[in-house]
Amino acid sequence: MSPPVFLAATDALERSGGVVLDGPEGRHAATVRRLRAGERVDLTDGAGLLAECVVTDVGRASLTLDVLARHRQPPPSPRIVVVQALPKGDRGELAVETMTEAGVDEIVPWSAARCVTQWRPERREKALSRWRNAAREAGKQARRSRFPEIAGLASTDDVAGRVAAASLALVLHEEADAPLSAAEPPAEGDIVVVVGPEGGITDGELDRLAAAGGRPTRLGPTVLRTSTAGVAAAAVLMAATGRW
Repeated sequence: MSPPVFLAATDALERSGGVVLDGPEGRHAATVRRLRAGERVDLTDGAGLLAECVVTDVGRASLTLDVLARHRQPPPSPRIVVVQALPKGDRGELAVETMTEAGVDEIVPWSAARCVTQWRPERREKALSRWRNAAREAGKQARRSRFPEIAGLASTDDVAGRVAAASLALVLHEEADAPLSAAEPPAEGDIVVVVGPEGGITDGELDRLAAAGGRPTRLGPTVLRTSTAGVAAAAVLMAATGRW
């Protein structure tokens, strides 16, 4: 089994010598995971830097580790960006978790017209924090050294801007003629995938995104939930780009 991954500050990982893992991460490692001296642990800053370590000492809520090797993962190319319409309930966190595990590079929450859930201004930061926490924990679980970015809440105009700037932009739609499997991914840049809400993308939204360069694309013969469509699309694109 691969070593567990914990989050640490970049400057701590770049310094020569040992590393002390304390705070919530150290407490979890020492008291929940009950790691012991001699065990292997990986530390990452979530931005591509990974330190392979071995535990040398365990405190009540911290670990002291020796660094065996350091690696810096370059940014992926092409990047896979999923624009995720806000699902209802806790399905947003589920979507973030599974897309993080699959390797998605950026997730953009989208306040689409037919979203059942809407992030009111007074609760927006709390909701966004839940998505970011889900990405962080899933990134560690998946042994990623580069965690996905969770962007701020986007309007349809914001999404259209991302579509226009992308190397390839695909809008998942059940009535589209072209299958996702037929899309030819670019070698670099952003691949933007737009996932609509439970009620579907409106005609006006579809027209706006198509005018910006988005290509309506069919994921498959069945209709997936909004919380699972993103990870299914990501899996197809990961294979097509050779990242899987």
